[in-house]
Amino acid sequence: MFTTLGKTGLKVSRLGYGSMGLRGPRTWGVRVVSDPDAERILNAVLDAGINLIDTSPDYGLSEERIGKYIGHRRDEYFLATKCGCVYTQREDHLELDHVWDEKVIRGNLETSLRRLQTDHIDLLQFHGGDAETLTRGGLIELLGDFRRSGLVRHIGISTSLPKVADLIELDAFETFQLPYSVLAPGHEPWIERAAAKGAGIIIRGGIAQGGPEAEIQRPQLNDVWQAAGLADFLAPSQSPADLILRCTLSNLACHTVIVGTCNPQHLAENVAALRAGPLPLTIVKQINARIARVADN
Repeated sequence: MFTTLGKTGLKVSRLGYGSMGLRGPRTWGVRVVSDPDAERILNAVLDAGINLIDTSPDYGLSEERIGKYIGHRRDEYFLATKCGCVYTQREDHLELDHVWDEKVIRGNLETSLRRLQTDHIDLLQFHGGDAETLTRGGLIELLGDFRRSGLVRHIGISTSLPKVADLIELDAFETFQLPYSVLAPGHEPWIERAAAKGAGIIIRGGIAQGGPEAEIQRPQLNDVWQAAGLADFLAPSQSPADLILRCTLSNLACHTVIVGTCNPQHLAENVAALRAGPLPLTIVKQINARIARVADN
């Protein structure tokens, strides 16, 4: 299932793939994926028809693994990466920062092109930043220069509240990557606002934002699941992840939802959820009403 990613015109799968989980050892978190498993999951992503891969130069080995293991299939997917990333490998962890400087951003692009084994990035996104800083520093114009040179096809930003409101008003970005799920719907008005202005909307956390089976657990959102009684809406043999993802996909302003699983079975389940289609509107309204009541209490 494909849709147009806003004004970019790119025909993207409604499921994208978020590659942060491929970051490798000595970075952060508890999931460590081996090289063979990284190769396996990346090829499974493409074999499933997913054609948008989101990464970043500060995701450890992620970019390098994408280039190494599916660089030969480059014509099968769109590459989205980020800039403004400063990272230092310590003995047991990866130290991260975001710096809004021309030298950093040029260096990020050069590094990404080399690691990803490609001559262009389909979508280059600021990895954060606010409207004043990016405008004052001339960095939006810098990304425009990259686009005119052909090194970058489209420009966007990965952001969140409260910065997103001013960033939308700049009319500078072709895409916005935002956190959102049925359990964490706070960005929904801004998703709709950006989409109405023609921006492509990339959702992160469409499953990982909560649910008892999420690979990344957020206990406060599990509490929302319980308090709203969302298990009442589960069909026989349906998983919470399936319900959450299909509810997210029911919002047509969410053009693509990036899933970050490194588990082939979970990937297959996510694809099956997509193929099952959005939830009926009546069910979505009931779920949203329950979530709203929980938020009001």
